[in-house]
Amino acid sequence: MSVATYHVPNISCGHCVHTIETELGEVAGVRRVEVDQMQKRVEVEFDAPLTDERIRQALAEIDYAAD
Repeated sequence: MSVATYHVPNISCGHCVHTIETELGEVAGVRRVEVDQMQKRVEVEFDAPLTDERIRQALAEIDYAAD
């Protein structure tokens, strides 16, 4: 199991939080998604073979690209 934290600058409301948690939660290998709206931070707990690159790609696909 791995944990990765991402800064996502365009998190602005509860809808953003819900969208990220829902969409990333459906990615195979994701165990947990925690979004901090104030800090604009997304923490993802995941299992291999899921990779950091794939998580970043999934975020970008839903218009919440990590910087």
